[in-house]
Amino acid sequence: MSEPRSGAPAGCGPLADVRVLELGTIVAGPFAGRLLADYGADVVKIEPPGGQDPMRDWGQESYRGHRLWWTVHARNKRCVTLDLRSERGQEIFLRLVEGADVVVENFRPGTLERWNLGWDRLSAVNPGLVLGRVSGYGQTGPYAEKAGYASVAEALSGLRYINGYPGQAPPRMAISLGDSLAGMVAVQGILAALHRRTVTGEGQVVDVALTEACLSVLESVIPEYDKLGRVRQPGGTRLEGIAPSNVYRTADALWLVVAANQDTVFRRLCAAMGRPELADDPRYADHRARGVHQDELDALVGAWVGSLPADEVRRVLDEAGVICGPINTAAEIVADPQFRARGMLVAHHDERFDEDVLGPGVVPTFSATPGAVRWAGPPVPGHHNAEVYGELGLSPDDLAALAEEKVV
Repeated sequence: MSEPRSGAPAGCGPLADVRVLELGTIVAGPFAGRLLADYGADVVKIEPPGGQDPMRDWGQESYRGHRLWWTVHARNKRCVTLDLRSERGQEIFLRLVEGADVVVENFRPGTLERWNLGWDRLSAVNPGLVLGRVSGYGQTGPYAEKAGYASVAEALSGLRYINGYPGQAPPRMAISLGDSLAGMVAVQGILAALHRRTVTGEGQVVDVALTEACLSVLESVIPEYDKLGRVRQPGGTRLEGIAPSNVYRTADALWLVVAANQDTVFRRLCAAMGRPELADDPRYADHRARGVHQDELDALVGAWVGSLPADEVRRVLDEAGVICGPINTAAEIVADPQFRARGMLVAHHDERFDEDVLGPGVVPTFSATPGAVRWAGPPVPGHHNAEVYGELGLSPDDLAALAEEKVV
């Protein structure tokens, strides 16, 4: 792996010796780049001259003329501009590849090849390179050349079907879940490939499909269909056969999750409700019995939760060792002392309006080499052109000439 870049903070994460070139836009590839940058990697994000990653303008509302998704989405990255379609731009890119450990891209399959930047050419320049490729359906198969978005990937993989309530239109999460899952899987694959490189000295291609990342979290859905012919149905607020584990409304009209489906935890819940005899009732005595009698058990737990305010329910169940928790809004997340204590709410200094913006922290935490939010998303495309290209030996005059030619 390469040396930490000049000026990088000491001990800035477990990947401080890794260099990444990030290509592509919206959302999975750049999400993978963000995670690698969170762990200390030197991530150089490439945008087209005269253009930008559309994520700069994404978000449901603006603040002082700017959208806030970019603040977190591009944090810890150095942003440069480069025309990958031009011969001169490709030459410069290959010089960057020579000193890189990883390239992450999320174009439609075949795009890099059309630009004469396919795996054969990249690996010839740098045999140890790891190329992380994120696409809708993967680099092979009958759907490979189709355009893909996370919303369709969630649907095709079956993830969307089991969400929501029976008989209703399957809803989506109010985030790009499929993109995030694919980005996480891409990082897992990239790290595994970097580890393998320490054995073989050779890089490889990590091929991630949005559809497959979504499919990978479906647990027992596929084996149940294979051996039982059972098609898992949406369960609303609960999982069928897992009881009690549901959301219940309190006396002060708040929703709490109470999860006591394990035998020992259910016994503690019964005692906390003042109904210890329920734990030995044959209808509820074990996991399978509780699943059969799920509706009546939900009614019993719901009646008890509904008789008390939320704070009292949480106090009683916390003291009893029963798993429970609120369904938090953003306002309640920001006020939560657990997230604060673990550094999961972090200020990002956004240069676009010279203010701090609160965002999520780095996950997971590392005891010896913690990741960090070192800066927010760079304010404009090409913000780090002079710095990054200067490391290649290009002078200000060189850059001015390349800008005139619209290469950078």
